Amino acid sequence: MLTMFRFIRTLATDFVDLIFPTLCLGCNQSLGANEKILCTKCRINLPETSQHKEPYDLNLLNKFAGKVPIQFLASYVYFTKGGIVQKLIHGIKYKGQKEAAKEVANWYGHQLLVESKLIGKIDVIIGVPLHKSRLQQRGYNQADWIAEGLSEALNVPMRTDVLMRNKFKESQTRKNRLERWENVKTVFTVNNHNEIKDKNIILVDDVLTTGSTIEACAIELLRAGCKSVGVLTLAATHR
Repeated sequence: MLTMFRFIRTLATDFVDLIFPTLCLGCNQSLGANEKILCTKCRINLPETSQHKEPYDLNLLNKFAGKVPIQFLASYVYFTKGGIVQKLIHGIKYKGQKEAAKEVANWYGHQLLVESKLIGKIDVIIGVPLHKSRLQQRGYNQADWIAEGLSEALNVPMRTDVLMRNKFKESQTRKNRLERWENVKTVFTVNNHNEIKDKNIILVDDVLTTGSTIEACAIELLRAGCKSVGVLTLAATHR
């Protein structure tokens, strides 16, 4: 009976996949049986940064020089207009592909475990928060799903009740660095200070551009008493 049930379930799943195939977020082609989020070709062609192998790269940390002390900064892949990563991020942010955020972050987390020395320095993972109105509009915070994927892979706890966005601000997409900073400099606050006091925090977001949002978050976390702030993102624009 159990064997028959499994056969029927497999048959039904195959039928659904045939009628409504799961598509690669990179090239929009049907995924194979053992593929998730991206087809094998697109995953192989991801423009990985390898920044986690050199987390003290001064060219990266100079984004924050003289503003806030960031312990290290690394992104999984490079973001280029029209490329695989832009399509992936667009799916994550605007097409409800929250599971994709978690899955790709999980890939990155396992890579960090094998190739990086950062892991022993992490106590808590925190995603950059959305304002509650934007959260209601989108239905989820992609940074929290990225944080969850990293948390599972690295076996490090994540918190969603520490860093809060207390003001709604317009999109950062078309703003320059100064405009972005003016847009976010008084936006974030910290709750539950005891949960991060004297701890090493990893701040997580989807894409690193000018770093203004990360900077504003890090300032508040450090003011609240955490020991250090490092940054991991899924993607970063070329420096």
